[in-house]
Amino acid sequence: MFQRLHTFRLYVVIILLGGLGLALLVSGALRATAAPGKLPGKPGSDKAPFDEVVNDYSEDLLVEGRDVFRYDTFGSEGFYGDVLRLHDAIQGEALGGEGPGVGPATALAVGLKVDANALPDDLVEAIQSGDVDLADPATTVALLQLDAIVGVDGVFDDQGQLTSMGITCALCHSDVDDRVAPGIGSRLNGWANQDLNVGAILSLAPGRQAIADRLHVDVPTLDAVLATWGPGKFDAEVLHDGIALRPDGGSAATIIPPAFGLAGVNLHTWTGFGSVPYWNAYVANTQMRGQGTFYDPRLNDPEQFPLAVESGDWNKRSDPDLVTPKLAALHYYQVSIPAPAPPPGLFDPAAAARGEELFNGRASCASCHVPPLFLEPGYSMHTAEEIGIDDFQANRSPDGMYRTAPLKGLWTHMARGFYHDGRFATLLEVVNHYDSHFGLGLSEPEKQDLVHYLKSLGDVPLDDPGEYAGQ
Repeated sequence: MFQRLHTFRLYVVIILLGGLGLALLVSGALRATAAPGKLPGKPGSDKAPFDEVVNDYSEDLLVEGRDVFRYDTFGSEGFYGDVLRLHDAIQGEALGGEGPGVGPATALAVGLKVDANALPDDLVEAIQSGDVDLADPATTVALLQLDAIVGVDGVFDDQGQLTSMGITCALCHSDVDDRVAPGIGSRLNGWANQDLNVGAILSLAPGRQAIADRLHVDVPTLDAVLATWGPGKFDAEVLHDGIALRPDGGSAATIIPPAFGLAGVNLHTWTGFGSVPYWNAYVANTQMRGQGTFYDPRLNDPEQFPLAVESGDWNKRSDPDLVTPKLAALHYYQVSIPAPAPPPGLFDPAAAARGEELFNGRASCASCHVPPLFLEPGYSMHTAEEIGIDDFQANRSPDGMYRTAPLKGLWTHMARGFYHDGRFATLLEVVNHYDSHFGLGLSEPEKQDLVHYLKSLGDVPLDDPGEYAGQ
């Protein structure tokens, strides 16, 4: 018995030694064929065949999504052209439209932007030298023919007559770097258009009776409401709940947010209606009035969203569907746009370093704005009571709450204030609010340090916004 056990143990030892030798041989072979210090399958080694498939798909989707973001109208010409007839307002009577027309100076004044990269070099030089008539509507029409007005797509017949127009995502969520003139420069995709006065633009539409009818008001009342929006704001709920003003009489419109720095962000919009692709579908179908499919049974509520029920926007189906096939690429592109870090000089690095310690420490900012996403991973929603404000805007959403806002790239959209409605004009006012609400007891220098840190946040450093041209 002992002899058999001894023999068995010997066999096990031999097998183990053999296995170890084989492992050493394989390991040596792997090291011989791998790059120094790297093993196959690790970053830097040769790609597996499917990696190339993924890379090609990724590149194609990125380019497609960028084109959708910049140029796709989703069939919105049917509303902004055929119904509102904004193209007639642009041309004016002299060009076969209606009214005085809209020259580039007026277009720039209401926040429209011009893509300088779409202009011939001689036209750029003429603009810079003051040799272009910026009051002439014909110049605006010429810019539309060049596809140079960011977020606006003109439709022309064979004779060059402007017959309709649609809008794209870039209208609200792009800026330019002003390298040619104010409002004229290279595109900054994803940046909030803080100058865009959507209310003023809609008030020019000869066919705005259609919006008044949707809201069950007359045109003068509609114009009065549109006038309350102002630059950089838009009301994306009024067509569904019919609420145009706050209880205090102020505008119910909210600030146009940026569309960058969204990678890793779950719920989108100030009140967390849904994810980024949800909001793309919501806006493309119900706000841009594109031709697509949109479904949200939460809006089928005659008490909270009577106009969504009346119009059928909660369950919209168009044939052909010009929206749904674009959503995947559009989403992919949007989450690929980084939040720009500020150029040197916009914040004090030493103060920002102190502010970072406060942010992650005693001020407890990071408990909600968790770095590096700067919001809670998961369900980042809070009641109005939690953050110390009224619940008006929250109650216009299906969930009745406010989303924790990501903080990167704040320096690009400081002109219209902070929070959903711009109630805090400066970052210092935001810090003061939380200092008071949570009883933090911060000193004035500490508050300034936090402001410098908030200004410093971003994904990609740049020396000049112009570095983003064409991205």
